[in-house]
Amino acid sequence: MSISKVKFTEISQVAVVVKDLKTTIENHWKMLGLGPWSIYTFAPPAMTEMIIRGKPTEYSMRFAETTVGGVIIEVVEPLDGPSIYREFLEQKGGGPHHIACYKVPDVREALSNFKKMGVDVLQSGKFDEVEFYYLDTEKALGVIIEIVKDGKIRPPEAWYPAKKV
Repeated sequence: MSISKVKFTEISQVAVVVKDLKTTIENHWKMLGLGPWSIYTFAPPAMTEMIIRGKPTEYSMRFAETTVGGVIIEVVEPLDGPSIYREFLEQKGGGPHHIACYKVPDVREALSNFKKMGVDVLQSGKFDEVEFYYLDTEKALGVIIEIVKDGKIRPPEAWYPAKKV
């Protein structure tokens, strides 16, 4: 039986993990003019089906995102619980984490094909209608890949700089 390649239809995101989200996005705004940033907190009970290396594990994170040239720039700050973001901060002090978020036509098929290639899911979860999966591809590809089952998500909890009402 041959293993099917996973075909990517879109590269949509570059992400960094940081210790201080607020300072990082303020610096991006002041130094590079990047923004406005939409800010979200992914945490229980809104975030469900949280798995780390095959084991149910509660964790939370705050992230901000803005779009530049059609690509989302995402800044992630781990909050509570163990996560691959926290591990990354402890091991590397922060920086590029998952360079690209790939959207695929069929997430289940992509996960199955990666599994056949010996690639496991490092961390996953669900927030509103969005499912996300971080794959253990760093050794093979030099970067962690995230694939997403897209869906509706609630509006951001905040903006930087603040939107005028």
